[in-house]
Amino acid sequence: MKLVLFDIDGTLVDSGKQPRRAFAEALLEVYGEAGDVYAYEFSGKTDPRIMLDLLVGAGRSRDEVVAWLPAARDAYLDRLDAILERERMRLLPGLPALLDGLAGRRDVALGLLTGNFERGAKIKLSRFGIDHYFAFGSFGDDQFDRNDLPPVALERARAVLGRRFDPADAVIVGDSLLDIACARAHGLKCLAVATGWTSSEKLAAAGPDWLVDDLKDVMEHEAFGS
Repeated sequence: MKLVLFDIDGTLVDSGKQPRRAFAEALLEVYGEAGDVYAYEFSGKTDPRIMLDLLVGAGRSRDEVVAWLPAARDAYLDRLDAILERERMRLLPGLPALLDGLAGRRDVALGLLTGNFERGAKIKLSRFGIDHYFAFGSFGDDQFDRNDLPPVALERARAVLGRRFDPADAVIVGDSLLDIACARAHGLKCLAVATGWTSSEKLAAAGPDWLVDDLKDVMEHEAFGS
């Protein structure tokens, strides 16, 4: 069985600038400042890493930022749920047809590997009714750095599905350089997709196992074990 772990932002959906606004408002509420939130590069980062970088960059101590992260998380997620409008989002090419097709295969299991907080992941995916495809995953709640997420996803897959997955059994589908790096760090394959904020040229230079322009017409791609 192949374990396919999807990133969310830039891979499955594009939420535009709406999450950035929710971040800014939450950090202002909890810390009194939001750092350089509108210039910061979000792509591939976990939500807690984003918060830590923004506030430490603004002069706060790491200990202070970490101490208030639960409050900042909750403030952000409440705002995200309140302001995130489907009409200002995009479901990216090839979806949900690809998810539907893969979910119907007995030799494929679907999961998430995303920097989003788990509740934030559900909020974003639920706007298009695709959250039900994913019974497990690894999230920003689990680790600060994306490179530490693959082992969590493999263990969650084992716990939910009742079978062990080796890194060689898994592929990460993502749009960022950090998706490629975290796959490589743990011996997973990576299908890079150029629907996010990183050019095909930069993705190719990072050495993914495969690279596609988008997720249209990839049901039979070798990344999924066909």
